[in-house]
Amino acid sequence: MHIAVLKKEVLQYLDPKPNENFIDCTIGGGGHAKAILKKTKPNGKLLGIELDKDICVKPGLTQTERLILVNDSYTNLKKIIEKYTFGPVNGILFDLGMSSWHLEESGRGFTFLKDEPLDMRYSLDNDLTAGKILNNYSQKEIERILKEYGEERFARSLARKIVQERPIRTTFQLVDVIKKAKIYSLARIFQALRIAVNDELNNLKEVLSQAIDVLAPEGRIVVISFHSLEDRIVKNFFRTSNLDILTKKPTTPSQQEIKINPRSRSAKLRAATKT
Repeated sequence: MHIAVLKKEVLQYLDPKPNENFIDCTIGGGGHAKAILKKTKPNGKLLGIELDKDICVKPGLTQTERLILVNDSYTNLKKIIEKYTFGPVNGILFDLGMSSWHLEESGRGFTFLKDEPLDMRYSLDNDLTAGKILNNYSQKEIERILKEYGEERFARSLARKIVQERPIRTTFQLVDVIKKAKIYSLARIFQALRIAVNDELNNLKEVLSQAIDVLAPEGRIVVISFHSLEDRIVKNFFRTSNLDILTKKPTTPSQQEIKINPRSRSAKLRAATKT
C-alpha cells in the first residue's frame, strides 16, 4: 500500500486554502492530492500529472470537475497547463519518490528483492531499459552511470565485471554480478540504473524553471526528494531563483513516520514561495 510521505508537512508548506488551484506533478497513488482537494473545497481544482499509464488507470482516483488527471511527463508542464487552461496556479508539488506500486506490483525490476526483468521504466513508451544499458552500453559509459548517478566508489571494477558477465537479464542475475565484484551497495546500483533509464535528473532540471514560471505571485512550490543528487538540484535551483525559501534546511520525516513507513526515511522536503 502506498503511503503519502510527509503529508502533514506538504499541507503546511503548500498551505492550500478554499478555492485555490494546485498541481501535483507526480500524483501516483493520490495521497497528497486527496488531502489538497479536501482543503480547497468547494471550487479549488487540482491538476494531477502521472507519467506511468498503468498508475493513471488504477482505481482510487477518479476524474471530476475538481480533479484533472493527465498521463504525461511533467517536463511538458507548460503545454499541459495551456491545453487544459488551468490556473491561476497557487501551488505545485513534486514527490520524486517511486510509487510503492512500482516496487511491489509493476514487475519491472525496480527492486533487488524480487527476481524480475531489468526494465525500470516509468513509462513503457520509453525505448530504453536497464537491460539495454547493461548489455549494450560500453564499459566506460556503464562506469559513468554508476559513478555519476549512484555515487559508487568502485564503479570501474563493477562496470568491468558487468561487461564480463553479460548478458544480464534479471534483477537477481545483476545482484549476483554485483556480489561477485565484492560490492554491497545494491540500492545505489539500482538507483543509478533507474535514473539513467528515466533521465530523472535532467527532467527535474527542465521542469523546475517551468514550475516557477507558471506559479502565481505568492504561489508555493514543494519538492520531496529521496537522494542527494535530486536534493542538490532543488537546493541550488531555489537559491538561484526569485524565491523566498521557506526551508533553510530540508524537512525530514519524524521517527514516528519512519516507523510507520520505513520508505520515507530518506525523504527531504524543500519549499519556497514565488516573490
